[in-house]
Amino acid sequence: MTQPALTIARILHAGYVFECAGTRIAFDPIFENPFSRNCHAFPDVRFDVAAIRQQRFDAVFISHFHDDHCSLDSLDLLERGTPLYIYCVFDELFEMVKQLGFTRVTPLRLNEAVQVGPLRVTPREAMDAQVDSMFQVQAAGQNVLNVVDSWIDDATLAQLVAQGPWDMVLWPFQTMREIEVLAPTRAVAAPPALPEHWCGQLQALAPRYVVPSSCQFRLEPWSWYNRAFFPISYALFAREVAAALPRAQVVRLDPGVAVRLDGTSLQPAPRLAWVEPVGPQDVDYACEGNAAPPPTAQIARQFAALTPLQQARVMHFCLTELPARYAGTDVAGDYFDVPRVWQLTLYDAAGTPTHLRYRLVPGVPATLDDDAAPLGWSTEVPAAKLYAALEEGEALTSMYLRVNAMVFDAATERALADADVVDDPLIRCLFGETFGAYQAAQLRRLLLVR
Repeated sequence: MTQPALTIARILHAGYVFECAGTRIAFDPIFENPFSRNCHAFPDVRFDVAAIRQQRFDAVFISHFHDDHCSLDSLDLLERGTPLYIYCVFDELFEMVKQLGFTRVTPLRLNEAVQVGPLRVTPREAMDAQVDSMFQVQAAGQNVLNVVDSWIDDATLAQLVAQGPWDMVLWPFQTMREIEVLAPTRAVAAPPALPEHWCGQLQALAPRYVVPSSCQFRLEPWSWYNRAFFPISYALFAREVAAALPRAQVVRLDPGVAVRLDGTSLQPAPRLAWVEPVGPQDVDYACEGNAAPPPTAQIARQFAALTPLQQARVMHFCLTELPARYAGTDVAGDYFDVPRVWQLTLYDAAGTPTHLRYRLVPGVPATLDDDAAPLGWSTEVPAAKLYAALEEGEALTSMYLRVNAMVFDAATERALADADVVDDPLIRCLFGETFGAYQAAQLRRLLLVR
């Protein structure tokens, strides 16, 4: 008699298909390349969209609302009666998914299990419970922890250890440098090692198998981010984890690859036919520190010129909306607790700059003042990306925004040493109070074409 087993197949990034005894569920399915506007599959794959439309899942679980985990373009390929279980503290996301036509949408609650046939899925608390979650999956006697791309605090780690023993952990192996690339001239280069607590946490969990998870993308081929954004290689991860957990096996699952997990072994399984490899699959990341970023003017030339109407939208925001929004923004640090002069520079598709100088006073609208000096903060951004953030749900990580890429006077430089990059005035005015802009833009487009 065949022993029961659990089949686990990688889709892309944090996307997986789990199958047991004929029941199939998916986690954070992304069927797009690129996804999140500029995340290109690495290794490269193409998706057979027609075949995906024919797939039937007994349930789909979404760990959090970020667009690389919850994309309406990907969900749009699924049958509308598919049960969706979503962890999100914001009601707006559930309404958007229902507007897309899904009829069985259920909020997930931490530590409350969902049974789907022989598969038992329990959301577990991540470090930032307002944003994301992890998943414990139990089936065929196997116990799998899908950490997604979360961080684990000490209290949660103790709870997870108590849920063991663990057969497999899907671990978010790539730290990524989303904040550091915003101010590369001021960021410290990433150390050539895993974060020091990772191996200790994995040792505490003591799984039989560790899968480097939640990455598998690069940015545009021309992007300097590819040399600075991804500090961890598969080889480095495998080497350090193997040294820390000599009894565990590090298993790389590329897009489409599947394995069969049982109580004694891990064996290859038939791959997902609708995830088609393109070119070499045995590729790895290579980090070059802060990688000599090109000027923002040069980056701006990579994007199409704005139409006159789009340019007018950008300028209306800069001249009218942004000053008003600034009064209601919050800051994490105290750098902007005193008046500052801020220069925002927009670059058009020819790389030509437009400089706008604002006087910033806490709690009141910003005021345009071309003669204000000395400068206390600077922001550069391609105008096309600012338009995309306003109208198309562009995320901060794909805007190629550059903060404080100049040298200020000595007193300002001393004060900036403790300033937080994400206190940038443009970042606060664009993203401070916005939820689900990416999905909302997707929904408008998807409903329009129906």
